[in-house]
Amino acid sequence: LKRLNYQISPFILRRKKKDVVESLPDKIEKNVYIDLPDDQKKLYLKILKDTQDEIDEMIEVEGFSKARMKILQLLMKLRQLCIDPSVMFENYNGSRIKIDELVKIVNENILNGHKMLIFSSFKRVLDNIKDEFNKQGITYYMIDGSVPSKERMQLVESFNNNDTNCFLITLKSGGTGLNLTGADTVIHLDIWWNPQVENQATDRAHRIGQTKNVSVIKLITKGTIEERIIELQEKKKILSENLIEGKTDSESLSSLTEKDIK
Repeated sequence: LKRLNYQISPFILRRKKKDVVESLPDKIEKNVYIDLPDDQKKLYLKILKDTQDEIDEMIEVEGFSKARMKILQLLMKLRQLCIDPSVMFENYNGSRIKIDELVKIVNENILNGHKMLIFSSFKRVLDNIKDEFNKQGITYYMIDGSVPSKERMQLVESFNNNDTNCFLITLKSGGTGLNLTGADTVIHLDIWWNPQVENQATDRAHRIGQTKNVSVIKLITKGTIEERIIELQEKKKILSENLIEGKTDSESLSSLTEKDIK
C-alpha cells in the first residue's frame, strides 16, 4: 500500500469537503440493529438454506465466474426478505419489522421538526412504504428511474421549500446529482455492497448549503446477510481511507470473491 501510494501520488489531487468548506455541519452516523420477529426469521432461514444449496450447485455445475450474476440475484432475494417479505411473496401478511421501525423513526423525526431522505435499492419497497405513509398521514415525494429529469428538479425545489416530511428515493436513480439540503436526516433502509454509493446518496443532504447537522441512519437486521455486507463495507472503507476513493458500483459487485459470497 505504501509503494502504491508513492506511485500514484503525482497523478492525484484530492480535496475533502471538510478541508474546503469550513462551515459544513457535522455528519452523525448511526447503525440501528433490529431483531427479526419469529415468523420473518423462519421465512428468512428457509430461503437462506434454499439459496445456499442453489449457489453450491451453480458453482459446481457452471463454475463461480459464469454463475456470478445468478448468485447475486439470489443474494438480492435475501436482502429483500430483510426489508419486506411481501416484495417477494404477494400473499405474505406477516411481520415487516424494518418497515415498522422506519415508520417509528420517521414519526419521531417529524415531531422533532426534521425532514428526511429515505433510500432503498428497491422501487417495490418504496411503493409499499408509500402505502404505509398514506395510512399514517406522512407527506412525501418520490423519485425512481421513471421520473423525468425536469420533474425531478421540480420535486427537489418543492421539497427544499415546503413542509413535505420525506423524500423517497431509489439508490440508483437519486444517489447523485440532487441538492436536497432541505433535509437533515438520511435513512438507508437497506445496505448496498459499496459504501461509496451510500455516501454519495447521503451527500444529497450533507453538502454546501446545508446549515444543520445531518443524521445518517442505517437499518440493519441482526443475523442476516446485511450484517455480512456491513463487514465487507468496513473492509472497503479501510482501503479507501488508506488510498484514494472507493471503487465504482459495478467494480464493487465484480470484485466479490467466492469466499465473500459464501
